[in-house]
Amino acid sequence: KSMGMSNLTRLPEFILLGLSSHPEDQKPLFALFLIMYLVTLMGNLLIILVIRSDSQLQNPMYFFLSILSFADICYTTVIVPKMLVNFLSETKAISYAECLVQMYFFLVFGNMDSYLLAAMAIDRYVAICNPFHYVTVMNHGCCMLLLAFSTAFSYLHSLLHVLLVNRLTFCASNVIHHFFCDVNPVLKLACSSTSVNEVVAMTEGLVSVMAPFVCIIISYLKILIAILKIPSAAGKRKAFSTCSSHLTVVTLFYGSICCVYFQPLSSYTVKDRIVTVNYTILTPMLNPFIYSLRNKDMKQGLEKLISRIKFQMNRLSTTNSNKIRGA
Repeated sequence: KSMGMSNLTRLPEFILLGLSSHPEDQKPLFALFLIMYLVTLMGNLLIILVIRSDSQLQNPMYFFLSILSFADICYTTVIVPKMLVNFLSETKAISYAECLVQMYFFLVFGNMDSYLLAAMAIDRYVAICNPFHYVTVMNHGCCMLLLAFSTAFSYLHSLLHVLLVNRLTFCASNVIHHFFCDVNPVLKLACSSTSVNEVVAMTEGLVSVMAPFVCIIISYLKILIAILKIPSAAGKRKAFSTCSSHLTVVTLFYGSICCVYFQPLSSYTVKDRIVTVNYTILTPMLNPFIYSLRNKDMKQGLEKLISRIKFQMNRLSTTNSNKIRGA
């Protein structure tokens, strides 16, 4: 479906082509992504509940992890519900305004993820390299400052890119070759020059993505040096185990982003749609498993929460049965 060549500067809507244009693929894809979305919601909500309910998990590392889980819920919610509707829809349309709103919040929560991962790397660096000053350095004020910066910068960065897209002229095809309104596929539809957008993406955009990544790399290089200085093998294993979950998530997240965004606009292909699934849907879904299965404190917190829920349910059923007997 296409609007055809016209003098429109503002298309009323776009068509999201999705992951596949074959009708027979739509229902299996709907089922797959619905399951992935529900697992993402339940897993990340469980992480938040475990951290909030366990007094032993009230420290900076788990504070940032709970915020990361919240950001991941928002991140997938910006994309997946519309994607699910389109799997079962004939038109697969998204209005111009809705497309820009989706683009904006996708960029907001995507950037928040990267800055929160950097904040978690700083936390691990201080905990391993400067353990005696950890409580004073990573205090509540410092954590709130890192969170405020992550949020404020993400909102401003996203606003800049969406405003630059909004100034473009769209007059030919309205078919977005993607499953959501990502920046590059929308730019490919513009009739007017996108050179400003591309320059900003490769300068400010590159800096905004690379700054937290460089921060993570420096933190882990210093952590590695500190771990190598630990004399015992058991001490080395213990120090590394506190970082392994975070390192796995960083590799998944940044590996996918580098594949998609650090390339010219003209080379954006169908393969990039598949890779995008990695960091928009797969990584948020895997985060709770990575952090809970490879983290002793999280496992204990989860066990405590489950036993507390069981106790409350038993108490409730006992109260109800007593009421029935009394009646």
